[in-house]
Amino acid sequence: MPDVLLTVGTRKGLFIGRRHDGRWEFDDPHFPAQAVYSVAIDTRPGTPRLLVGGDSSHWGPSVFHSDDLGRTWTEPPAPAVKFPEDTGASLERVWQLHPAPAHSPGVVYAGTEPAALFRSDDGGESFALVRPLWEHPTRSRWEPGGGGEAVHTVVTDPRDPDAVTVAVSTAGVFRSRDGGASWAPSNQGVSAVFRPDPHPEFGQCVHKIAQDAGDLDRLYLQNHWGVYRSDDAGGSWTDIGGPLPSDFGFAVTAHPHRPDTAYVFPITADSDRVPAGRRCRVYRTRDAGNSWEPLDKGLPQGDHYGTVLRDALCTDDADPAGVYFGNRNGELYGSDDDGDTWRLLADHLPDVLCVRAAVI
Repeated sequence: MPDVLLTVGTRKGLFIGRRHDGRWEFDDPHFPAQAVYSVAIDTRPGTPRLLVGGDSSHWGPSVFHSDDLGRTWTEPPAPAVKFPEDTGASLERVWQLHPAPAHSPGVVYAGTEPAALFRSDDGGESFALVRPLWEHPTRSRWEPGGGGEAVHTVVTDPRDPDAVTVAVSTAGVFRSRDGGASWAPSNQGVSAVFRPDPHPEFGQCVHKIAQDAGDLDRLYLQNHWGVYRSDDAGGSWTDIGGPLPSDFGFAVTAHPHRPDTAYVFPITADSDRVPAGRRCRVYRTRDAGNSWEPLDKGLPQGDHYGTVLRDALCTDDADPAGVYFGNRNGELYGSDDDGDTWRLLADHLPDVLCVRAAVI
């Protein structure tokens, strides 16, 4: 069983767990007075770099990094993510930190609130605004979702450094095929049931996107009502949520190695944000969404009310894969067998906002 680093961002700090010889140990919390909405584990360098988007109620948001697995942290002397003065905007939160694939060493993307994409070429120590998305002609008609107006998801293509896909709440999916020089809405087939026109060009409330391990043009999307699959890199989307107990939810992640395999955590409704059927269950598809199976062996069997947020469900890169999720009850669960069985790794944590894991 390989050693794994597990990072858990919460409303009151970052918790880091390490699995060694099959046993888990967790550090004392890092950044204890900050809400940690985004974490990335950049495994491209010889020593992994941890990146953390912290949000202090006193000092404001910042991006920290560690090159010794969290023993020490560095905050750049100048803000790593800052809006240029001419935009008239100021950073409220870093929702996403995403290292690019191996073809782009040093490149890290940050998705923020207000809804913007930033790019770093130095491993996340400094970022520059991707202006074509910020200046997109549709921006004046973007509207905030319940959690604000943010770029909360970034997907990059290991085959093509110029291909970048983002999800914006609540503007939907936008794609660039020229390294960010231009962007196009890519929401064909995704519904917006809360709008007068349920199928607009943009304006969908996309909650999360994940990329398939086998077919890199296959994407899975959890929407505000609706689970979808794209087989053309986001050009069009097909509804695959029918077999689920509810197609509302926040999180979706894909298996790191097995094609056609993805995971979601269904929520009852936007007006009743508890696990579907009040049961703590992850659902897995192994046929690209044609069917779904509940995974609950080792999870609580009684009524349960722990909501899993958009970045609080993830996999590591082991085989079989570790699958992990945290909820707003402060419970952290893990599986080391692709989700077949689960165990409680930690409880009584603060509200869990994001979870990331990697073999180290």
